[in-house]
Amino acid sequence: MSELQTADAPKLREKGRIMSASEIERTLVRLAHQIIEKNNGADNLGLVGIKRRGVPIAERLATLIGGIEKHPIDTGVLDISFYRDDLSTRDIRPVVAPGSLGFDVNGRDVILIDDVLYTGRTIRAALDALFDHGRPERVQLLVLIDRGHRELPIEATFVGRTVPTSSREIIEVKLREVDNDEQVLLVERI
Repeated sequence: MSELQTADAPKLREKGRIMSASEIERTLVRLAHQIIEKNNGADNLGLVGIKRRGVPIAERLATLIGGIEKHPIDTGVLDISFYRDDLSTRDIRPVVAPGSLGFDVNGRDVILIDDVLYTGRTIRAALDALFDHGRPERVQLLVLIDRGHRELPIEATFVGRTVPTSSREIIEVKLREVDNDEQVLLVERI
């Protein structure tokens, strides 16, 4: 049994690699260009990463867009643990430290960023949290992977890759800033 698979955790079997480190980088470059094109530049843009893996994606995109547009792009961090509607299914209620998003969202074009879009519940919670910080002009959603299986009517404006999955399959996004690894894997519960 590996470190990540404790006795009470589900056992997972790797089915395949969906994206390598270079594929992730190329996808982020493409998404940066799409963001600039859809928003007619980046003058009023702010990127907000959803903790955990949305944050490094947002920071990387801000660097890419800033390089293209020749000015820095505001980035923020959103911790949605307090806003989740499935807290009752967890053993420990999260402790939420109130904090600043990182920039003023009022009147801004905000792109909310997460690694994987699945049921839509994380995004619904993120929208609640975002609007507690102010009233953006517009909110768009960017995800690295869209795996389907929506429970809520949520759709991403920008998608790195769409990966149809079964309910037994899980997408594991690994980013060097969080995991000291860089790839996207498809794994299955066994």
